[in-house]
Formats: sequence, structure tokens, C-alpha cells
Amino acid sequence: MARKVFFSFHFDRDIWRVGQVRNTWLTKPDRESAGYWDKARWEQVQRQGDDAVKSWINNSLDGTSVTVLLIGNETATRRWVTYELWKSYERGNGMVGITIHNIKDKFGLPDTPGSAAAPVYQSGGRTYHFSELYPVYDWVLDNGYTNIGSWVEQAAKQAHR
Repeated sequence: MARKVFFSFHFDRDIWRVGQVRNTWLTKPDRESAGYWDKARWEQVQRQGDDAVKSWINNSLDGTSVTVLLIGNETATRRWVTYELWKSYERGNGMVGITIHNIKDKFGLPDTPGSAAAPVYQSGGRTYHFSELYPVYDWVLDNGYTNIGSWVEQAAKQAHR
């Protein structure tokens, strides 16, 4: 079964690498073979202010069952990534992280690794971070092209809905 997936990532720095992950299904016979499809369309969001961005994120999460955090060098520190993860947690989405620093950019170069410690939720005065709660895979080393569908399915099954 294909899952509707929301991809959370740092747009400016990582869009090249993210595109390679998000478009994996294009090289498969259909979306069912890829194991997921991408609902989010961050590229279409114009800079219309915080309320517009929040509304877009909330609407993009509608109908999704899994949020995939694509972890680049600066992802854990990005304001909208934090918002996306908090909202995903509130909704009960399954979550999985994928490091993307080993994917080569348009110049054929990898990046330096980023942290998987993006905040997800708070309880009892403590902040829980992504890497404490959810599995994190490396796109290159863990063969993401082949395995992303199973990672997404596993995350969906472990969702806290």
C-alpha cells in the first residue's frame, strides 16, 4: 500500500539532494512500487508571512500518514522543520529520518553530516528530539532507493494514532 508522505527538510541548502529522494518513485513502475508518494509542494509556497506558511504546512499534512525528515547539515536548526515535526507528532503521523549528506550535489560533492536532534515535542519540562524517538537511516549507506518504501511502511505501523 502506498502511503501519503510529508517530507520535512531545509529547502535552501538541501533541495538538490531532496529532489533525488523525493523523485525516487519516478524510476519505479508506479507509486505503489515506490511505496509512497509525496504530498508536499514546498516549492509552490510564496513568502506570504508566517500565517500563510503555517496554513500551507497544516494543509500539506492533511491526508498524510508518515513524515519523513530528510536530514542535511542544518536541518535540525530550521524553524519550519521544527514546526512540521511538532505538527506531525500532534497528528500522530509515523516518522522516519533519512540522512542525505552522502548524496552528491550537482557538483558531485557530498555534504557534512547534520544532526538528527530536531525537537519533536515537550512533556514534563523536557524536549524530546527526533533521534531519540524515531529510526534514522542513511540514504546512500542504507540503500534508500530500494528501502524507502519499507522505511515509510514501518513508520506508518509505529504511528501513535
